[in-house]
Amino acid sequence: MLTRQDEQVPVLTEEMLHRLDRPGPRYTSYPTADRFVEAFGPSEYRQALEQRASGATVGGKAPLSIYVHIPFCESVCYYCACNKVITKHHERAAEYLDALAQEIDLHAQVLGQDHAVSQLHLGGGTPTFLTDPELERLMNDIKRSFRLAPNAEVSIEVDPRTASPDRLKVLADLGFNRLSFGVQDFDADVQKAVHRLQPYESVRDLMVAARTIGFESINVDLIYGLPKQTADSFRHTVAQVAELRPDRIALYAYAHLPQRFKPQRRIAVDQLPPPDSRVQMLGGAIAGFIGHGYTYIGMDHFALPGDSLAAAKRQGRLHRNFQGYSTQPDCDLIALGVSAIGRMGTTYSQNAKTLDEYYDAVRQGSFPVVRGLSLTRDDLVRRAVIMALMCQGRVEFESIELAHLINMREYFRQEFDDLRDLERMGLVEMSEQAVHVTAMGWYFVRAVAMVFDRHLRNDKVRERFSRII
Repeated sequence: MLTRQDEQVPVLTEEMLHRLDRPGPRYTSYPTADRFVEAFGPSEYRQALEQRASGATVGGKAPLSIYVHIPFCESVCYYCACNKVITKHHERAAEYLDALAQEIDLHAQVLGQDHAVSQLHLGGGTPTFLTDPELERLMNDIKRSFRLAPNAEVSIEVDPRTASPDRLKVLADLGFNRLSFGVQDFDADVQKAVHRLQPYESVRDLMVAARTIGFESINVDLIYGLPKQTADSFRHTVAQVAELRPDRIALYAYAHLPQRFKPQRRIAVDQLPPPDSRVQMLGGAIAGFIGHGYTYIGMDHFALPGDSLAAAKRQGRLHRNFQGYSTQPDCDLIALGVSAIGRMGTTYSQNAKTLDEYYDAVRQGSFPVVRGLSLTRDDLVRRAVIMALMCQGRVEFESIELAHLINMREYFRQEFDDLRDLERMGLVEMSEQAVHVTAMGWYFVRAVAMVFDRHLRNDKVRERFSRII
Protein backbone atom coordinates (compact mmCIF):
# COMPACT_ATOMS: atom_id res chain seq x y z
CA MET A 1 0.00 0.00 0.00
CA LEU A 2 1.24 3.45 -0.85
CA THR A 3 1.83 5.70 2.17
CA ARG A 4 1.52 9.43 2.61
CA GLN A 5 5.24 10.00 2.16
CA ASP A 6 5.02 8.20 -1.19
CA GLU A 7 2.83 11.08 -2.43
CA GLN A 8 5.76 13.48 -2.43
CA VAL A 9 6.76 14.39 -5.97
CA PRO A 10 9.95 12.57 -7.01
CA VAL A 11 12.38 14.19 -9.37
CA LEU A 12 11.15 13.18 -12.83
CA THR A 13 14.12 13.75 -15.08
CA GLU A 14 13.64 14.25 -18.80
CA GLU A 15 16.07 11.35 -19.39
CA MET A 16 13.79 9.09 -17.35
CA LEU A 17 10.67 10.28 -19.15
CA HIS A 18 12.25 9.80 -22.59
CA ARG A 19 13.53 6.35 -21.75
CA LEU A 20 10.08 5.12 -20.77
CA ASP A 21 8.17 6.93 -23.53
CA ARG A 22 6.87 3.94 -25.47
CA PRO A 23 3.44 2.56 -26.40
CA GLY A 24 1.65 0.38 -23.90
CA PRO A 25 -1.82 -0.61 -22.65
CA ARG A 26 -3.70 1.34 -20.00
CA TYR A 27 -4.80 -1.96 -18.42
CA THR A 28 -8.44 -1.20 -17.82
CA SER A 29 -8.57 -4.97 -18.31
CA TYR A 30 -6.21 -7.88 -18.74
CA PRO A 31 -6.03 -9.32 -21.31
CA THR A 32 -6.62 -6.08 -23.18
CA ALA A 33 -9.52 -5.61 -25.60
CA ASP A 34 -7.32 -6.05 -28.67
CA ARG A 35 -7.05 -9.74 -27.66
CA PHE A 36 -10.79 -10.39 -27.93
CA VAL A 37 -11.79 -13.00 -30.51
CA GLU A 38 -14.86 -13.46 -32.70
CA ALA A 39 -15.20 -17.06 -31.50
CA PHE A 40 -16.76 -15.56 -28.38
CA GLY A 41 -20.29 -14.51 -29.29
CA PRO A 42 -23.90 -14.33 -28.05
CA SER A 43 -24.12 -17.95 -26.89
CA GLU A 44 -20.90 -17.72 -24.87
CA TYR A 45 -22.09 -14.47 -23.31
CA ARG A 46 -25.46 -15.98 -22.43
CA GLN A 47 -23.68 -18.88 -20.77
CA ALA A 48 -21.68 -16.44 -18.62
CA LEU A 49 -24.91 -14.69 -17.60
CA GLU A 50 -26.54 -18.04 -16.78
CA GLN A 51 -23.59 -18.95 -14.58
CA ARG A 52 -24.05 -15.73 -12.64
CA ALA A 53 -27.81 -16.30 -12.38
CA SER A 54 -27.30 -19.83 -11.05
CA GLY A 55 -24.57 -18.77 -8.61
CA ALA A 56 -22.07 -21.06 -10.36
CA THR A 57 -19.39 -18.39 -10.72
CA VAL A 58 -16.08 -18.85 -8.93
CA GLY A 59 -16.06 -17.08 -5.56
CA GLY A 60 -19.79 -16.30 -5.61
CA LYS A 61 -21.59 -13.39 -7.23
CA ALA A 62 -19.56 -10.24 -7.75
CA PRO A 63 -21.25 -6.83 -7.33
CA LEU A 64 -23.05 -5.65 -10.45
CA SER A 65 -22.19 -2.59 -12.51
CA ILE A 66 -23.80 -1.21 -15.68
CA TYR A 67 -22.25 0.85 -18.49
CA VAL A 68 -24.42 2.42 -21.20
CA HIS A 69 -22.82 3.76 -24.37
CA ILE A 70 -24.57 6.69 -26.07
CA PRO A 71 -22.75 7.14 -29.40
CA PHE A 72 -24.30 10.36 -30.74
CA CYS A 73 -22.45 13.68 -31.00
CA GLU A 74 -23.57 16.87 -32.74
CA SER A 75 -20.07 17.65 -33.99
CA VAL A 76 -16.79 15.80 -34.30
CA CYS A 77 -13.78 16.46 -32.09
CA TYR A 78 -10.74 15.71 -34.22
CA TYR A 79 -8.77 13.96 -31.46
CA CYS A 80 -11.58 11.54 -30.62
CA ALA A 81 -10.96 7.79 -30.69
CA CYS A 82 -14.36 6.82 -29.26
CA ASN A 83 -17.10 4.99 -31.12
CA LYS A 84 -19.47 7.79 -32.11
CA VAL A 85 -22.10 8.82 -34.63
CA ILE A 86 -21.96 12.46 -35.74
CA THR A 87 -25.45 13.81 -36.35
CA LYS A 88 -27.66 16.80 -35.63
CA HIS A 89 -30.77 14.65 -36.10
CA HIS A 90 -31.85 14.13 -32.50
CA GLU A 91 -34.77 12.00 -33.60
CA ARG A 92 -32.28 9.18 -34.18
CA ALA A 93 -32.06 8.73 -30.42
CA ALA A 94 -35.58 7.25 -30.23
CA GLU A 95 -34.61 4.18 -32.27
CA TYR A 96 -31.50 3.73 -30.18
CA LEU A 97 -33.43 3.91 -26.91
CA ASP A 98 -35.83 1.27 -28.26
CA ALA A 99 -32.85 -1.02 -28.91
CA LEU A 100 -31.38 -0.35 -25.47
CA ALA A 101 -34.71 -1.27 -23.88
CA GLN A 102 -34.69 -4.54 -25.81
CA GLU A 103 -31.11 -5.27 -24.74
CA ILE A 104 -32.00 -4.57 -21.10
CA ASP A 105 -34.93 -6.99 -21.39
CA LEU A 106 -32.64 -9.68 -22.81
CA HIS A 107 -30.48 -9.43 -19.70
CA ALA A 108 -33.48 -9.49 -17.36
CA GLN A 109 -34.79 -12.64 -19.05
CA VAL A 110 -31.59 -14.48 -18.12
CA LEU A 111 -30.63 -12.83 -14.83
CA GLY A 112 -34.08 -12.18 -13.43
CA GLN A 113 -35.36 -8.92 -11.98
CA ASP A 114 -34.31 -6.61 -9.14
CA HIS A 115 -30.55 -7.18 -9.12
CA ALA A 116 -28.78 -4.53 -7.05
CA VAL A 117 -26.44 -2.29 -9.05
CA SER A 118 -23.59 -0.54 -7.23
CA GLN A 119 -22.34 1.50 -10.19
CA LEU A 120 -24.04 2.96 -13.27
CA HIS A 121 -22.19 5.03 -15.85
CA LEU A 122 -23.37 6.70 -19.06
CA GLY A 123 -20.57 7.36 -21.54
CA GLY A 124 -20.16 8.13 -25.19
CA GLY A 125 -20.22 9.84 -27.56
CA THR A 126 -22.23 12.45 -25.77
CA PRO A 127 -24.82 11.15 -23.28
CA THR A 128 -26.20 14.67 -22.94
CA PHE A 129 -27.13 14.45 -26.64
CA LEU A 130 -30.29 12.84 -25.22
CA THR A 131 -33.10 15.17 -24.18
CA ASP A 132 -34.30 15.30 -20.59
CA PRO A 133 -37.34 13.07 -21.34
CA GLU A 134 -35.09 10.61 -23.20
CA LEU A 135 -32.68 10.39 -20.27
CA GLU A 136 -35.66 9.87 -17.96
CA ARG A 137 -36.93 7.08 -20.21
CA LEU A 138 -33.53 5.37 -20.20
CA MET A 139 -33.23 5.55 -16.42
CA ASN A 140 -36.75 4.14 -16.03
CA ASP A 141 -35.96 1.28 -18.43
CA ILE A 142 -32.90 0.40 -16.35
CA LYS A 143 -34.77 0.66 -13.04
CA ARG A 144 -37.52 -1.64 -14.26
CA SER A 145 -35.04 -4.50 -14.47
CA PHE A 146 -32.35 -3.47 -11.97
CA ARG A 147 -32.33 -1.84 -8.54
CA LEU A 148 -29.86 0.94 -7.83
CA ALA A 149 -28.25 0.33 -4.43
CA PRO A 150 -28.73 3.17 -1.90
CA ASN A 151 -25.04 4.10 -2.10
CA ALA A 152 -24.67 3.47 -5.84
CA GLU A 153 -22.32 5.64 -7.89
CA VAL A 154 -24.47 6.99 -10.74
CA SER A 155 -22.36 9.00 -13.17
CA ILE A 156 -22.67 10.61 -16.58
CA GLU A 157 -20.23 12.21 -19.01
CA VAL A 158 -21.21 15.78 -19.81
CA ASP A 159 -20.17 17.86 -22.79
CA PRO A 160 -20.16 21.41 -21.39
CA ARG A 161 -21.37 22.66 -24.77
CA THR A 162 -24.61 20.66 -24.39
CA ALA A 163 -25.40 21.43 -20.76
CA SER A 164 -26.73 24.25 -18.61
CA PRO A 165 -27.31 24.68 -14.88
CA ASP A 166 -30.97 23.75 -15.41
CA ARG A 167 -29.88 20.61 -17.22
CA LEU A 168 -27.61 19.63 -14.34
CA LYS A 169 -30.57 19.97 -11.96
CA VAL A 170 -32.54 17.54 -14.12
CA LEU A 171 -29.65 15.07 -14.03
CA ALA A 172 -29.61 15.25 -10.23
CA ASP A 173 -33.38 14.70 -10.11
CA LEU A 174 -32.93 11.60 -12.29
CA GLY A 175 -30.53 10.14 -9.74
CA PHE A 176 -27.11 11.05 -11.11
CA ASN A 177 -24.72 11.92 -8.29
CA ARG A 178 -21.44 12.20 -10.23
CA LEU A 179 -20.48 14.24 -13.28
CA SER A 180 -17.53 14.09 -15.66
CA PHE A 181 -16.88 17.18 -17.77
CA GLY A 182 -14.91 16.82 -20.99
CA VAL A 183 -12.59 19.83 -21.03
CA GLN A 184 -9.36 18.60 -22.73
CA ASP A 185 -7.79 22.10 -22.90
CA PHE A 186 -8.84 25.69 -22.23
CA ASP A 187 -6.53 27.32 -24.77
CA ALA A 188 -8.57 28.88 -27.61
CA ASP A 189 -6.03 27.99 -30.32
CA VAL A 190 -5.93 24.36 -29.21
CA GLN A 191 -9.72 24.19 -29.07
CA LYS A 192 -9.96 25.54 -32.59
CA ALA A 193 -7.35 23.04 -33.83
CA VAL A 194 -9.36 20.09 -32.46
CA HIS A 195 -12.80 21.53 -33.35
CA ARG A 196 -14.07 21.83 -29.79
CA LEU A 197 -14.79 25.40 -28.71
CA GLN A 198 -15.87 25.85 -25.08
CA PRO A 199 -14.84 28.92 -23.10
CA TYR A 200 -13.41 28.58 -19.63
CA GLU A 201 -16.25 30.72 -18.26
CA SER A 202 -18.94 28.27 -19.42
CA VAL A 203 -17.23 25.34 -17.69
CA ARG A 204 -16.66 27.45 -14.58
CA ASP A 205 -20.36 28.35 -14.40
CA LEU A 206 -21.37 24.70 -14.77
CA MET A 207 -18.97 23.69 -12.02
CA VAL A 208 -20.43 26.32 -9.70
CA ALA A 209 -23.95 25.11 -10.51
CA ALA A 210 -22.98 21.48 -9.92
CA ARG A 211 -21.57 22.39 -6.51
CA THR A 212 -24.73 24.27 -5.60
CA ILE A 213 -26.93 21.36 -6.69
CA GLY A 214 -24.87 19.00 -4.53
CA PHE A 215 -23.28 16.40 -6.81
CA GLU A 216 -21.06 14.08 -4.77
CA SER A 217 -18.11 14.16 -7.18
CA ILE A 218 -17.08 16.14 -10.25
CA ASN A 219 -14.40 14.94 -12.64
CA VAL A 220 -12.63 16.86 -15.39
CA ASP A 221 -10.96 15.18 -18.38
CA LEU A 222 -7.82 16.70 -19.90
CA ILE A 223 -5.62 15.65 -22.83
CA TYR A 224 -2.01 16.63 -23.41
CA GLY A 225 -0.20 16.26 -26.72
CA LEU A 226 -2.92 17.97 -28.78
CA PRO A 227 -2.13 20.23 -31.76
CA LYS A 228 -1.05 23.77 -30.93
CA GLN A 229 -0.38 22.86 -27.29
CA THR A 230 2.85 24.05 -25.70
CA ALA A 231 4.29 23.41 -22.27
CA ASP A 232 3.41 26.99 -21.28
CA SER A 233 -0.13 26.92 -22.64
CA PHE A 234 -0.89 23.61 -20.95
CA ARG A 235 0.59 24.86 -17.69
CA HIS A 236 -2.00 27.63 -17.84
CA THR A 237 -4.81 25.10 -18.44
CA VAL A 238 -3.59 23.05 -15.47
CA ALA A 239 -3.72 26.17 -13.27
CA GLN A 240 -7.22 27.03 -14.47
CA VAL A 241 -8.49 23.50 -13.79
CA ALA A 242 -6.88 23.45 -10.34
CA GLU A 243 -8.62 26.76 -9.61
CA LEU A 244 -11.98 25.13 -10.38
CA ARG A 245 -11.20 22.41 -7.79
CA PRO A 246 -12.85 19.38 -9.39
CA ASP A 247 -12.83 16.39 -7.05
CA ARG A 248 -11.05 14.29 -9.66
CA ILE A 249 -8.94 14.91 -12.74
CA ALA A 250 -8.20 12.46 -15.54
CA LEU A 251 -5.13 13.40 -17.60
CA TYR A 252 -4.72 11.44 -20.82
CA ALA A 253 -1.95 11.39 -23.39
CA TYR A 254 -3.21 12.01 -26.92
CA ALA A 255 -2.53 9.04 -29.19
CA HIS A 256 -2.31 10.13 -32.83
CA LEU A 257 -3.46 7.07 -34.80
CA PRO A 258 -5.07 8.49 -37.96
CA GLN A 259 -4.90 5.12 -39.71
CA ARG A 260 -7.40 3.82 -37.15
CA PHE A 261 -9.47 6.90 -36.31
CA LYS A 262 -10.62 8.96 -39.29
CA PRO A 263 -11.34 12.24 -37.44
CA GLN A 264 -7.65 12.43 -36.49
CA ARG A 265 -6.78 12.78 -40.17
CA ARG A 266 -8.01 16.37 -39.91
CA ILE A 267 -5.22 17.16 -37.48
CA ALA A 268 -2.12 18.69 -39.06
CA VAL A 269 0.82 16.56 -37.97
CA ASP A 270 3.16 19.55 -38.00
CA GLN A 271 0.96 21.19 -35.33
CA LEU A 272 1.45 18.33 -32.86
CA PRO A 273 3.88 19.11 -30.03
CA PRO A 274 7.27 17.35 -30.28
CA PRO A 275 8.22 14.63 -27.76
CA ASP A 276 10.22 17.09 -25.63
CA SER A 277 7.15 19.29 -25.18
CA ARG A 278 4.93 16.32 -24.30
CA VAL A 279 7.42 15.32 -21.62
CA GLN A 280 7.39 18.86 -20.23
CA MET A 281 3.57 18.92 -20.28
CA LEU A 282 3.31 15.70 -18.30
CA GLY A 283 5.96 16.68 -15.78
CA GLY A 284 4.46 20.14 -15.41
CA ALA A 285 0.93 18.80 -14.97
CA ILE A 286 1.97 16.29 -12.29
CA ALA A 287 3.89 18.94 -10.39
CA GLY A 288 1.12 21.49 -10.94
CA PHE A 289 -1.75 19.38 -9.64
CA ILE A 290 0.18 18.03 -6.67
CA GLY A 291 1.32 21.57 -5.94
CA HIS A 292 -2.35 22.58 -5.81
CA GLY A 293 -3.07 19.91 -3.23
CA TYR A 294 -4.16 16.98 -5.37
CA THR A 295 -3.19 13.38 -4.65
CA TYR A 296 -1.67 11.48 -7.57
CA ILE A 297 -3.82 8.34 -7.73
CA GLY A 298 -1.87 6.62 -10.46
CA MET A 299 -1.17 6.67 -14.17
CA ASP A 300 -3.67 9.31 -15.32
CA HIS A 301 -5.79 10.16 -12.27
CA PHE A 302 -5.62 12.84 -9.58
CA ALA A 303 -8.04 13.50 -6.72
CA LEU A 304 -8.48 15.90 -3.83
CA PRO A 305 -7.34 14.35 -0.54
CA GLY A 306 -10.93 14.20 0.76
CA ASP A 307 -12.26 12.36 -2.30
CA SER A 308 -13.13 8.69 -1.90
CA LEU A 309 -10.62 7.77 -4.61
CA ALA A 310 -7.77 9.36 -2.66
CA ALA A 311 -8.96 7.61 0.50
CA ALA A 312 -9.04 4.29 -1.36
CA LYS A 313 -5.46 4.82 -2.50
CA ARG A 314 -4.29 5.56 1.03
CA GLN A 315 -6.07 2.50 2.37
CA GLY A 316 -5.02 0.10 -0.40
CA ARG A 317 -8.59 -0.28 -1.70
CA LEU A 318 -8.15 0.93 -5.28
CA HIS A 319 -9.68 -1.09 -8.09
CA ARG A 320 -9.57 -0.70 -11.85
CA ASN A 321 -12.23 -1.25 -14.49
CA PHE A 322 -12.99 -0.18 -18.05
CA GLN A 323 -13.59 3.41 -16.86
CA GLY A 324 -10.25 3.60 -15.04
CA TYR A 325 -9.53 3.72 -11.30
CA SER A 326 -12.50 3.07 -9.02
CA THR A 327 -13.40 2.60 -5.37
CA GLN A 328 -15.80 -0.19 -6.35
CA PRO A 329 -14.72 -3.80 -5.77
CA ASP A 330 -14.32 -6.02 -8.81
CA CYS A 331 -17.73 -5.99 -10.49
CA ASP A 332 -19.52 -7.98 -13.09
CA LEU A 333 -20.15 -5.30 -15.71
CA ILE A 334 -23.17 -5.35 -18.02
CA ALA A 335 -22.32 -3.27 -21.09
CA LEU A 336 -25.28 -1.86 -23.01
CA GLY A 337 -25.23 -0.18 -26.40
CA VAL A 338 -23.15 -0.16 -29.53
CA SER A 339 -19.46 -1.14 -29.06
CA ALA A 340 -19.81 -1.35 -25.25
CA ILE A 341 -17.36 -3.66 -23.44
CA GLY A 342 -18.42 -5.73 -20.45
CA ARG A 343 -17.17 -8.31 -18.01
CA MET A 344 -19.09 -11.27 -16.66
CA GLY A 345 -17.38 -13.78 -14.39
CA THR A 346 -14.15 -14.81 -16.10
CA THR A 347 -15.22 -13.49 -19.53
CA TYR A 348 -15.03 -10.21 -21.43
CA SER A 349 -17.39 -9.23 -24.24
CA GLN A 350 -17.91 -6.43 -26.74
CA ASN A 351 -21.06 -5.42 -28.60
CA ALA A 352 -21.34 -4.73 -32.32
CA LYS A 353 -19.54 -1.57 -33.39
CA THR A 354 -22.07 -0.31 -35.96
CA LEU A 355 -25.65 0.75 -35.33
CA ASP A 356 -27.04 -1.45 -38.11
CA GLU A 357 -25.36 -4.56 -36.75
CA TYR A 358 -26.39 -3.69 -33.20
CA TYR A 359 -30.02 -3.07 -34.19
CA ASP A 360 -30.22 -6.28 -36.21
CA ALA A 361 -29.06 -8.40 -33.29
CA VAL A 362 -31.39 -7.05 -30.60
CA ARG A 363 -34.40 -7.03 -32.92
CA GLN A 364 -33.81 -10.73 -33.50
CA GLY A 365 -33.77 -11.30 -29.75
CA SER A 366 -30.04 -11.94 -29.61
CA PHE A 367 -27.34 -10.38 -27.48
CA PRO A 368 -25.36 -8.03 -29.78
CA VAL A 369 -22.01 -9.48 -28.68
CA VAL A 370 -19.61 -9.89 -31.62
CA ARG A 371 -16.37 -10.75 -29.85
CA GLY A 372 -14.94 -11.43 -26.44
CA LEU A 373 -12.73 -13.73 -24.42
CA SER A 374 -12.94 -16.53 -21.87
CA LEU A 375 -9.96 -16.06 -19.60
CA THR A 376 -7.50 -18.90 -19.19
CA ARG A 377 -5.85 -19.84 -15.91
CA ASP A 378 -2.73 -17.98 -17.01
CA ASP A 379 -4.82 -14.90 -17.85
CA LEU A 380 -6.33 -14.93 -14.37
CA VAL A 381 -2.93 -15.21 -12.68
CA ARG A 382 -1.47 -12.36 -14.72
CA ARG A 383 -4.58 -10.22 -14.28
CA ALA A 384 -4.24 -10.56 -10.52
CA VAL A 385 -0.59 -9.50 -10.65
CA ILE A 386 -1.13 -6.60 -13.07
CA MET A 387 -4.13 -5.23 -11.17
CA ALA A 388 -2.24 -5.47 -7.86
CA LEU A 389 0.57 -3.43 -9.41
CA MET A 390 -1.79 -0.90 -11.00
CA CYS A 391 -3.99 -0.47 -7.92
CA GLN A 392 -1.94 -1.20 -4.81
CA GLY A 393 1.55 -0.67 -6.20
CA ARG A 394 2.63 -3.95 -4.65
CA VAL A 395 2.35 -7.68 -5.36
CA GLU A 396 2.55 -9.96 -2.33
CA PHE A 397 3.76 -13.36 -3.55
CA GLU A 398 1.95 -15.34 -0.87
CA SER A 399 -1.50 -14.01 -1.76
CA ILE A 400 -1.05 -14.83 -5.46
CA GLU A 401 0.44 -18.25 -4.70
CA LEU A 402 -2.40 -19.24 -2.37
CA ALA A 403 -5.11 -17.98 -4.72
CA HIS A 404 -3.70 -19.54 -7.88
CA LEU A 405 -1.58 -22.45 -6.59
CA ILE A 406 1.66 -21.38 -8.25
CA ASN A 407 5.23 -20.62 -7.22
CA MET A 408 5.75 -16.98 -8.17
CA ARG A 409 9.50 -17.16 -8.71
CA GLU A 410 9.20 -20.21 -10.93
CA TYR A 411 6.10 -19.05 -12.80
CA PHE A 412 7.51 -15.59 -13.50
CA ARG A 413 11.23 -16.40 -13.73
CA GLN A 414 11.71 -14.46 -16.99
CA GLU A 415 9.56 -11.56 -15.81
CA PHE A 416 11.56 -11.19 -12.60
CA ASP A 417 14.76 -11.11 -14.62
CA ASP A 418 13.28 -8.34 -16.76
CA LEU A 419 12.25 -6.40 -13.65
CA ARG A 420 15.91 -6.04 -12.69
CA ASP A 421 16.32 -3.31 -15.29
CA LEU A 422 13.39 -1.37 -13.81
CA GLU A 423 14.85 -1.97 -10.35
CA ARG A 424 18.14 -0.40 -11.44
CA MET A 425 16.14 2.59 -12.69
CA GLY A 426 14.56 2.94 -9.27
CA LEU A 427 11.03 2.06 -10.39
CA VAL A 428 10.56 -1.11 -8.33
CA GLU A 429 11.99 -2.79 -5.27
CA MET A 430 12.14 -6.58 -5.15
CA SER A 431 12.33 -8.85 -2.13
CA GLU A 432 11.75 -12.53 -1.40
CA GLN A 433 8.14 -11.77 -0.55
CA ALA A 434 6.98 -9.01 -2.89
CA VAL A 435 7.48 -6.60 -5.76
CA HIS A 436 6.93 -3.01 -4.64
CA VAL A 437 6.46 -0.03 -6.97
CA THR A 438 8.48 2.93 -5.72
CA ALA A 439 7.28 6.51 -5.54
CA MET A 440 9.14 7.11 -8.81
CA GLY A 441 7.78 3.93 -10.37
CA TRP A 442 4.19 4.90 -9.59
CA TYR A 443 4.42 7.49 -12.38
CA PHE A 444 5.39 4.72 -14.82
CA VAL A 445 3.29 1.89 -13.43
CA ARG A 446 2.18 0.91 -16.95
CA ALA A 447 5.79 0.05 -17.79
CA VAL A 448 5.99 -2.16 -14.69
CA ALA A 449 2.71 -3.92 -15.50
CA MET A 450 3.78 -4.51 -19.09
CA VAL A 451 6.52 -6.86 -17.88
CA PHE A 452 3.83 -9.37 -16.85
CA ASP A 453 1.75 -9.08 -20.04
CA ARG A 454 2.29 -12.39 -21.82
CA HIS A 455 0.45 -11.26 -24.94
CA LEU A 456 2.56 -8.12 -25.21
CA ARG A 457 5.76 -10.10 -24.68
CA ASN A 458 4.85 -12.27 -27.68
CA ASP A 459 3.73 -9.34 -29.85
CA LYS A 460 6.23 -6.64 -30.72
CA VAL A 461 3.67 -4.53 -32.62
CA ARG A 462 2.57 -2.02 -29.98
CA GLU A 463 1.70 1.05 -32.02
CA ARG A 464 -2.03 0.40 -31.53
CA PHE A 465 -1.60 1.60 -27.93
CA SER A 466 -1.16 5.12 -26.62
CA ARG A 467 2.30 6.11 -25.43
CA ILE A 468 3.10 5.93 -21.74
CA ILE A 469 4.23 9.58 -21.75
